[in-house]
Amino acid sequence: MDKKTEPATQDPLEGDETPAEGQPAGYYHSQKNRIFVRAVQGEYNLQQKLDELRAQPRVRKAREIKFVDGPQAYSRHYVEPKDNITQLFHIHLEEYGPGGKSQKHGHVNEAAFYILDGDGYEIHDEQKYEWTAGDVAIVHNNCVHQHFNASDTKPARALVLKTKPMFVFMNMLFQKTVEPRETTAAPGGEDFEVREEEHDHNHPEEGY
Repeated sequence: MDKKTEPATQDPLEGDETPAEGQPAGYYHSQKNRIFVRAVQGEYNLQQKLDELRAQPRVRKAREIKFVDGPQAYSRHYVEPKDNITQLFHIHLEEYGPGGKSQKHGHVNEAAFYILDGDGYEIHDEQKYEWTAGDVAIVHNNCVHQHFNASDTKPARALVLKTKPMFVFMNMLFQKTVEPRETTAAPGGEDFEVREEEHDHNHPEEGY
């Protein structure tokens, strides 16, 4: 299988990896079932759960967490409920290949995209918002949106922070994919390979 489109490996906590109807198999964003909120159970003092939490690593190494999906939009998921570290956050790094775009989707929770490099734009409920490195793009509640790399020669990346698990926990359950992620590269991005190794991608002055 091509390295650039290699799917995520099976995780016993991830649930059913059968893709949703009309979506590609193997992609993280195509999975029907995910752990949105992790179960917390045990003795009343929850000492065992506290011990488990304190035993988790305090630093997660990027080299140990590979990008998934592609070839237009790649994701590296640092923290989500299944990891047994936090219920509150879902934090991931998004990388868009030249000309790349994300899936078109919506969810009840807000999300903040800190733009690390590149130039691009958002479409939120049919409204366009442009961004560049150093900006923060905010996706508001209940917004149907999509993220785009405006360059057909350079990649773009953003660190995404959202409190989806907390919203789901409160039964605020709007979550929908309108259009799945593309499975073929955009024109200009045919030879792009996701930047797995971490260097100083933060607001480079020249190139990437």
